[in-house]
Amino acid sequence: MDGIQVHIYGCLLIFIVLSLSATTALPARPAKTTTITSTSSPSQVNSNSVLVALLDSHYTELAELVEKALLLQKLEDVVGHKNITIFAPKNEALERDLDPDFKRFLLEPGNLHSLQTLLLFHFIPVRVNSDEWPSHNSDGIHHLTLSNQKVHLYHHKKSGEKTVDLAKVIRPNDLIRPDGVIHGIERLLVPQSVLEDFNRRRNLRSISAVLPEGAPVVDPRTNKLKKSKKTGPPPPPGAPPALPIYAAMAPGPSLAPAPAPGPGGPHHHFDGEAQVKDFITTLLHYGGYNELADILVNLTSLATEMGRLVSEGYVITVLAPNDEAMAKLTTDQLSEPGAPEQIMYYHMIPEYQTEESMYNAVRRFGKIKYDTLRLPHKISAEEADGSVKFGQGDGSAYLFDPDIYTDGRISVQGVDGVLFPLEEKDDKSDSIEKSTPVSTKLVSPKSRRGKLLETTCWMLGTMRQQFDSCQ
Repeated sequence: MDGIQVHIYGCLLIFIVLSLSATTALPARPAKTTTITSTSSPSQVNSNSVLVALLDSHYTELAELVEKALLLQKLEDVVGHKNITIFAPKNEALERDLDPDFKRFLLEPGNLHSLQTLLLFHFIPVRVNSDEWPSHNSDGIHHLTLSNQKVHLYHHKKSGEKTVDLAKVIRPNDLIRPDGVIHGIERLLVPQSVLEDFNRRRNLRSISAVLPEGAPVVDPRTNKLKKSKKTGPPPPPGAPPALPIYAAMAPGPSLAPAPAPGPGGPHHHFDGEAQVKDFITTLLHYGGYNELADILVNLTSLATEMGRLVSEGYVITVLAPNDEAMAKLTTDQLSEPGAPEQIMYYHMIPEYQTEESMYNAVRRFGKIKYDTLRLPHKISAEEADGSVKFGQGDGSAYLFDPDIYTDGRISVQGVDGVLFPLEEKDDKSDSIEKSTPVSTKLVSPKSRRGKLLETTCWMLGTMRQQFDSCQ
């Protein structure tokens, strides 16, 4: 009997040991979740996130603009740390109700910062459900958006409508997720800073140059300083600089110009360096113009010189060859000292021209010529195939990517070829050809011999003598 009990206890002990070993050998299986992992950030966004819900929702216009504005990474980082509330305009508000000029302004590559500011104005880093809206008796509440500007949430007492600034909430709690909520609104929210930027870009006169106080007065006839002791009235706002742009350029391509005066002073200088940086950044974001940006920044000091000229009030139009055209340049064309600068100078026009202004000019006047920064060469333009063609013959180029960057001071127009001025040897050959007819008028020895023979025959004929050689 005792042996049987010992045997039973032994079996129970073995069973308990095996159970404990099985539980320690097999870890608990975690719950299967789908996450969107960013390659450049440690934050992870769950598939049930409000950001994923926005991208898959019927607010397609807003979702498309968020992707175009390169805001997904920033929003993923915010959602990974806190809840958010999204005010999503209906698609009609972005498709048909939006001013076409304002929409074109937002989609221009050079206005990416304004587009990002406008979109982030629709996100607040706190969860506000429909039942958490301010009450009727309150004056509303202000929330700071991701663009660092405040929106006003209000609940109207008479109509019972809930509003965000001037937009009415038409679909409260449209999409609810654990990390946020989306409310549908009837119109786009436009922050004041973006509206001011749009009006400033639209009215180019408001950003025209203003000469600094005490600037020298130059006689345009002699291009020399006037010696009059009397100082006239200050130039009106928007007056162009007195000196031509060629007099303000650096002495040579190897000499780096002096730094441009900084903005914000009492003279209201332009921040040309910032505008040139913005223009080069736009080229890189636009794509296909990396070689030109590399020449302007790394191979030469032209970017610095352009910034100085813009700061002094000058305007420049750049005919930018794309990467495919720049790849056709040979080593000999770039190896000579100063060759890259001379090539780029020939692609810079000291005027502010857009696609519309150049096309209207060639349509109205036919073939026209623009001055370039490479004196004394000019660049010709004419209408061809519904576009603008620059140059002549095989060395011509067409306007390929119009209005890549236009800010009122710098205009960038993409072309599909590298332009070169006519070579001096062509001019010499033309002069030789023109001088050839003059040399034919000289009397050759053979023609002189014929004249003498004719005179002799006439003299002998008077004496009535006949020679067989004269007949």
